Amino acid sequence: MRLWSIHPKYLDSKGLVALWRESLLAQAVLNGQTKGYTKHPQLLRFKQHKQPLQAMATYLACILQESKERGYRFDATKVGDTRTQYKMKVTKGQVDYEWEWLCEKLKMRDPSFLEQWKHIQQNEVHPLFEVVEGGIEPWEKMK
Repeated sequence: MRLWSIHPKYLDSKGLVALWRESLLAQAVLNGQTKGYTKHPQLLRFKQHKQPLQAMATYLACILQESKERGYRFDATKVGDTRTQYKMKVTKGQVDYEWEWLCEKLKMRDPSFLEQWKHIQQNEVHPLFEVVEGGIEPWEKMK
C-alpha cells in the first residue's frame, strides 16, 4: 500500500488507479470494514489525524478530481461525504524520498509521462498535506 504525499497529478495511469484502489482499502481499514492492513505503516499518519475518516475522504476526493480531469470514471459514491479542514504534516525529506521513488518507477514504466515533469523545481504535495522541515518519516519502509 502506497498513500502518496505528492500530488496525484504526477502519477501515470497505472499509478493513479493503484492509488485509488489502495486508498479505498485504507478507507475500509479506517472504517473497521476489514481485518487486514490494520497495522500498515502507511495508515499510521491517517490514524493519528484528528479526523481519520474525514482525512481519508479528503485524500480520496483529490484523487477522484484528478481522475475526472483525465477522463476516467472512478466511482464517486465510494468516497466518504465529510471532508476535513485539518492539514496533515509531511516532512520535506519524505516528499523528496517519494518523488525520487516515483521518478525511478516512471523511468521504467512510463518515461514519456515522466518527461513532462522533468523541469519542475518544487513538486506539489497532495492538498491534504502541509510540508514541514524534516527527514524521511519514521513510518516509511525504505527500499
